[in-house]
Amino acid sequence: MSEPTSARFGEAVLSPDQLPPAVHAKVLRDELVAAAEWVSQYLSELPAGAVGRQMPAQQRARLREGRLSPRAGELGGVLDFVRDEIAPFPTGNGHPAFFAWINSPPAPAGVIAELLACAINATCGMGESALMDLERGTVRMLADLAGLPAGTGGVLTSGGSMANLLALATARTWFLTRRGSADGAAYDRDHARLTVYYSAQAHMSVARAASCIGLPSHRMRPVATDAHDRLDPAALRAAVTADLDAGLLPFCTVSTLGTTATGAVDPLDLVTQVCRSVGMWHHADGAWGGLGAAVPALAPLYQGVADLDSMTVDPHKTLSVPVGCGALLVPDPEHLHTAFAHQASYLTADEPDALPWLSHATIELTRPGTRALTLWATLHHLGRDGVTDMIERYLSLAGQLRDRITAEPGLELLASGPWPVVCFRITDPDGGDPDTLHTRVARRVQDNGRAYLATVSVQDRTALRACLCNHRTTTNDLDLLIREVLHAAETHRQPAAT
Repeated sequence: MSEPTSARFGEAVLSPDQLPPAVHAKVLRDELVAAAEWVSQYLSELPAGAVGRQMPAQQRARLREGRLSPRAGELGGVLDFVRDEIAPFPTGNGHPAFFAWINSPPAPAGVIAELLACAINATCGMGESALMDLERGTVRMLADLAGLPAGTGGVLTSGGSMANLLALATARTWFLTRRGSADGAAYDRDHARLTVYYSAQAHMSVARAASCIGLPSHRMRPVATDAHDRLDPAALRAAVTADLDAGLLPFCTVSTLGTTATGAVDPLDLVTQVCRSVGMWHHADGAWGGLGAAVPALAPLYQGVADLDSMTVDPHKTLSVPVGCGALLVPDPEHLHTAFAHQASYLTADEPDALPWLSHATIELTRPGTRALTLWATLHHLGRDGVTDMIERYLSLAGQLRDRITAEPGLELLASGPWPVVCFRITDPDGGDPDTLHTRVARRVQDNGRAYLATVSVQDRTALRACLCNHRTTTNDLDLLIREVLHAAETHRQPAAT
C-alpha cells in the first residue's frame, strides 16, 4: 500500500481527489524558492570552479540506465538530483575560461524567463496566445538588428541547424513553384537535378540540411574560399555555370556570416549578384554572425544584407539566450507559408481574419513559448545598445588575445576574424608531428580543468582555437588560457618518468 498523500507532502495536504503531479501550493512555492536560491548560488560560484570535470564511468552508466521507481518521489528530489548528479558535469560553456565552441552562458534575464514561460506553458504552434504574438515581435526585433527590411517575418527554432533546414526546404519549394514543377512528374524530374552551393568553410548543418531535403552529396557544391576564408564569388559562378551546362538546376546558395573555424564573413552583395543572375535563392547562415550589421566595426562587411532571401540567427550564441533558441528570418514570410502550411479539420483558426499560425511557417506543430520569452527578456534587459556593446566587447577581447599571442615567442597567430575567434599554433613542435602535438595540448588543457579550448583545421593544419562569446570572460581569463597552453605544451615535451 502506498503512503497517503499527506505523509509524502508533510503539512501541505492535497485534497482527496488530487494525486501527483498535482502538489499543494505551499510545497510548490517552497521548492521554487529553494531552486531559485540554488541557481543564484550556482551561477555566482561557477567561475571559481573547474571548467569541466570527467564524469565517473559508474555514474555515466547509472544515468544511461533509465530505471524508473514504481513509487512516487519527493518533489525536493528534483533539486537534489540536479545538484548532485547533473550540475557537477556541465559542458563547461558557463565558465568564463571556456573558449572551445560558440556556446554562451545563459543571460540572467533568460534564466528567469525560462521558468516563467514553463509555468505558462503556452504552445506557439496553433491557436492564439500572447506568446505567439510575442514571438512575431521578437522575430521583428532580430530582423531589425540584422539589417533586414521592414515586413520581415520568420520563426524561432531550436537552433541554427533547424533554421538552415527550414531555409533550404523553403528555397526548394520557391524554386520549383516558380518553374511550375512543385508536384507530380515535373517535381520528380526537376528535384533530381537540384544543386546547392555553400562555402567550403560552411557549418556542417548546411550539408546535413541539404541531405534531409533529399539532395545526394554529388549535387552539393562546397565552393572554394579566398585567402581570408570567404566564399569566392568567381568560383561560385564557375561552379554554377558548369552545372547549368550539364543540365542541372542550381536553386540555392548559402553564404556564411561568421564561419565556425575562423570567423570569416562571405561577400553578400557579390554572392547575391550571382544568385539573381541565374534565379537562385540566397540564404545566409548567420547563426553566429547574423547581427553584425548592428555593430559599426562590422557593418561594412554586411553590404547587401537587406537583399537576402533568408537568414539564420542563433540568439543562444551571440546574445546568450538560454540554449534552444535559434531563428529563421525571411523578408517575404509568405514563402514559409507556401512551403509548410498544411490544413487539418482539427486545426482551424477561430477567426477568419486571424494571422497564419506559426506552425504554418515551420515543420513543428507543438512549439515551446520559452524561445519567445527568453529572447524577449534578454533583449529587454540589453536594449539595442547593450547588444552592440556585448558584441564589441567580444571583438575587443579577441583583439587582446591576438596581441598576447603575437607577443609570446612560443606561439604563432593564424589568420582569424573578423568575428571574435582566434586560431593559433605552438611555434616549436619539438620534432614531433605538429598536428598530434596540438591535439594533445588541447586535451591536456581540457583535462587540467582551469581553461578549455578546442582544435580546428586551418589551411590543412591542426590549430588551437579560442572563441570569445562569454559575457563573463575577462582579460584575466585570456592570460590564464595562454599560461595553460604553454604549460601543457611544455609538459608534453618533457620525457615521461621512468
